[in-house]
Amino acid sequence: MRTIFLIAALACAAPALAQDPASPPLPDPNDQSDIVTIGIGGALVPDYEGSDDYRLIPAAAVRGRIGGISFFSRATYLYVDLIPRGAGQVELDAGPIAGVRFNRTGKISDDLVDRLPERDKAIELGGFVGMTAHGLTNPYDALSFRVDLVKDFSNAHDAIVVTPTVEFGTPLSRSFYVAASLSAEWAGGGFADYYYSVTPADSLTSGLRAFDADGGYKGWKLGLLGNYALSGDLTRGLSLFATGNYGRLAGDFRRSPIVDDRGSATQWLAAAGLGYTF
Repeated sequence: MRTIFLIAALACAAPALAQDPASPPLPDPNDQSDIVTIGIGGALVPDYEGSDDYRLIPAAAVRGRIGGISFFSRATYLYVDLIPRGAGQVELDAGPIAGVRFNRTGKISDDLVDRLPERDKAIELGGFVGMTAHGLTNPYDALSFRVDLVKDFSNAHDAIVVTPTVEFGTPLSRSFYVAASLSAEWAGGGFADYYYSVTPADSLTSGLRAFDADGGYKGWKLGLLGNYALSGDLTRGLSLFATGNYGRLAGDFRRSPIVDDRGSATQWLAAAGLGYTF
């Protein structure tokens, strides 16, 4: 519902894109020439999924299109859309995903959770499929829906994670772009057991109560993004970006002692930095 309200607000702001006779001509909304944006900054993230302790880490992002093939990053995952955009208003999106999950792989601030066995990095591979509609409120906006499916291939949690996402993005002017996203997540039993169970032996070591976590619905996230072009043109030059996520864990992921007793089901993420488009 929050996303719907935001989309309505963005639609009301669409007239800001109206052409000023004194300004350079607006770019072609169907232009498929090569473009790459690289962003570098910092992010404030939970110690682990479900923690109420946060730490500052370096962050990087990339988005672009080369030879008609689009690509973009989300956190530590890279997406490649292998279907070039056509001339129509609606396009099909599909391609591979590759990424790394670092959950509970380093030092954890909470003393009891830190006594649990450290987890290995999970190398996750998979794909996504979805659709994107263009030109709903102005020639440059995009409303997309996709479903991601990844599986661990590194013998860490050995499970499948499925994430449906709806996202809307639009420029509010030549120099300011905003986007909103809403996603949910389902994770297999191996994922739940690996990250959220506490065995009787681990309970004795850590002082946490024993818990056997089952897979299923993991939770949801709401994301917001803003990008301001210092060059005055979103299609080139230096820009400032900021993004934030709010989410809630559910089911056994929320009931696990590392969340319910020592952390929080409410999860925040914030990041900001500089980007360059060329």
